[in-house]
Formats: sequence, structure tokens, C-alpha cells
Amino acid sequence: MKITFMGAGSTVFARNVLGDCICTDAFRGMDIALYDIDRRRLEESETILSAINRAHGNPAVIRTFCGPERRLEALDGADFVVNAIQVGGYEPCTVTDFEIPKKYGLRQTIADTLGIGGIMRGLRTIPVLESFARDMERACPNAWFLNYTNPMSILTGYMLRYTGVKTVGLCHSVQVCSEGLLKSLDMEDRLEGRRELIAGINHMGWLLELRDRDGKDLYPEVRRRAAEKNRTTRHPDMVRFDYIEKLGYYCTESSEHNAEYNPYYIKARYPELIERFQIPLDEYPRRCVRQIDEWEREYASLSGQAALPHTRSREYASRIMEAMVTNQPYKIGGNVLNTGGLIENLPPEACVEVPCLVDGSGVTPCRVGRLPLQLAAMNQTHINVHLLTIEAAVTRKREHIYHAAMLDPHTAAELSLDDIIHMVDELLEAHGSWLPQYR
Repeated sequence: MKITFMGAGSTVFARNVLGDCICTDAFRGMDIALYDIDRRRLEESETILSAINRAHGNPAVIRTFCGPERRLEALDGADFVVNAIQVGGYEPCTVTDFEIPKKYGLRQTIADTLGIGGIMRGLRTIPVLESFARDMERACPNAWFLNYTNPMSILTGYMLRYTGVKTVGLCHSVQVCSEGLLKSLDMEDRLEGRRELIAGINHMGWLLELRDRDGKDLYPEVRRRAAEKNRTTRHPDMVRFDYIEKLGYYCTESSEHNAEYNPYYIKARYPELIERFQIPLDEYPRRCVRQIDEWEREYASLSGQAALPHTRSREYASRIMEAMVTNQPYKIGGNVLNTGGLIENLPPEACVEVPCLVDGSGVTPCRVGRLPLQLAAMNQTHINVHLLTIEAAVTRKREHIYHAAMLDPHTAAELSLDDIIHMVDELLEAHGSWLPQYR
């Protein structure tokens, strides 16, 4: 078996996903191809993963491939391709995505999934994924493409609609959603044997059902405790707890993400909301710096033949590969096209996040039915941006970038149409060679 990891310099996903694969008995003897365009980061990843490999008896052969001229070689014969690239990196592109909107009074927290930051990141990344797809169709036409790169719905939706590559989008918020909620509400005694249903879109999947081992509905108690905690305590998850009170349901992704996914919390007219809901503005740049520093410290601590133990994480990728290789079924929350109305009140071309069964046949999404209307409406505000960003990338028409930004709920709540157009123009100019097709 061969796994190719695109963007192997990724500080989080390369270690977790490939470390998990190294820990999986079914994969002994596998080939791991590490691909990146940054030679230094690639060498660092190889060092860390080789240390993990040694700690587990060297079950994998690890090779590195640097630069577009070696991409076909890296992909050749792959069974699985894991994607974790960040086009333009933290610097310069992510910094640009934060700093230029600030000039217009538009503040962001993460800016990688929705909003003007998510739009720009999607536009930078789709052309690269298109080239990956063309190479995969030549070098490994039967491989599965496991996408971890954000904006998840935009990129996965593009791959599924405009390439022939078998693709599923993966996040790590679904598998920790209900556990984190119950722990934060001092309901740990309800964790074992709980039953749940989560569906929606990436980073805004809804915890639709939550029951204990006996089938008792836990939501009435969750709603009571969440409302009480938000009234009496300042804590990092206040936005999502406010969702429970106002919309009736909890959401998969963190409050720092969801604070910028709507028009309600980050508002120049109401600056007191930032403190009230504990919203960490400019969080992603700080996180990037912290993760890079942690990665560098770990790399520096390793000697030439160091062994680095790894415990299998909760990331889906290795479980998906194991289920396909062994034909032992495994359930995930996957990002797939809404083909056939998996969620009936969202459009068929939307990329949705629903329960999926994985086995030797591949990824089989499960039909959910209709979402509560208010939840479908919240998701639809994101889907509008997703579809228009994909349309801009495919047609290369600048006006569709304007349209995507105009329909983003946070951007539209803060800026006039003219300011939105000026901001988009300034971002496209600043990104320069990263987005030459729109100049």
C-alpha cells in the first residue's frame, strides 16, 4: 500500500495522520511518499516521522519528493492521497487576508473557511488542486483523495464537481463534538454509550440528536445547563452555547470559528460583544506562530536516530484507509456532495457533512432527511459563498468573487457593497502572483 501526503510540511496533520498510519498493523510494509514545495519543512517532517517509524519497529518506507517536477513520481501508484497544503502559507498570504480587511473595519478570528479570508484561500488553492487532480488521473487514477485543507466545503465541493478524483473531505470537529459538550457541562456520566446524529456542513454541522445509553433525550438538560453557564461564566465556547439558546442546537466547530460565520457577534457598532462572548480576534495568526514554534522545538530536540512514540489520534484518515483495506466497516462524518438529497432542504450541488459508512467499497454517505428550517437556513448562507467561490475559480470571473463576498454574512453585515468591491480588488492586487488569473 502507498500513501502520498501532499503538503507534508504541515505541522499538525502530517504527524497525526501518518503517525496514525505507522501505528496501524494492517499497514505494515507500506510506502509513504512525502511531498512538499518547501525543502526545509519537508526534511523536518521526514525527521519527525522517521523517529515515529523507528519507535514502532519501522513498519513503513518513507521517501521525500520536493517540487512540482517530482509530483508525478510522488503520486505514482498511490492508493491514498492525503491533502494538507496551505497555498501562500502563513506568510505572506494569511497575514494579507487579515490585514487588508482590517483597513475596511472587517475583523476576523480564523479566516480559513468562510468570510473574505476563506474566499481568498479557496481561490488560491483550487488551481493547485486542479493540477493535483490532473496528475492523479495519470499516476494513480483509482486512489482516494482525503482532503484536510480548508476551506473544506469549497475545496471538496470543487474536487467532487469538477474532477474525476474520488474525494472525501475530513475534519476533526465531528468526532469530538458531543464529548466536548458533555464534559463542558459536567455531564461526563452520560458519555459512555451515548447516541448522536450530526449533519449539516463542515464547521457548521448540527448535533441534531443526543441521547444516553438508555435512549433518553439529553438535549433538555443540555439546553438548561448551557444557558445557565453562559449567564454566569465567561468561557471559550460562549458563541456555540448561544446557538443552543437561540437556534436550539449545538454546532460542531469551535466558537472562535463560528463567531465569524454569521452577522451576530463581531460588529463594529457593538464592540462590547467581543468581550461578552470571549471572541479571540486575530486568533489564527497567533495559532500559526505557536504551531510553527512547537514544531521547530520538537524537531530540534531529535537526534539522528531518535525514536518518537506516537499514540493513534482521533483523525479519520487512518481509520478510513484501514476500513477500505480490510473491508471492516467504520463510520465517519464525511464531506460529500449532497447528491440525491442526503439533506433534503439543502441544494444538490452543496458539499454537506453527513454520517458515512466506509468499507472495501469506499465511502457511502447516509441520508439524513430535512434539517430544522433555521439550521438549514444558517447552512445555506455558507453554501451561497461556497458555490460562488467555486464559480469564480472555474470561470475566472472577478465579479463572482465580489458576489461571494457580498453574500458572506459577516462581511455583508459590516461593509457597504462599494467597500466590499474595493476590498476584494485590493486583496487581489496584494496577492499578486498567487492569483494572477484575476489581475
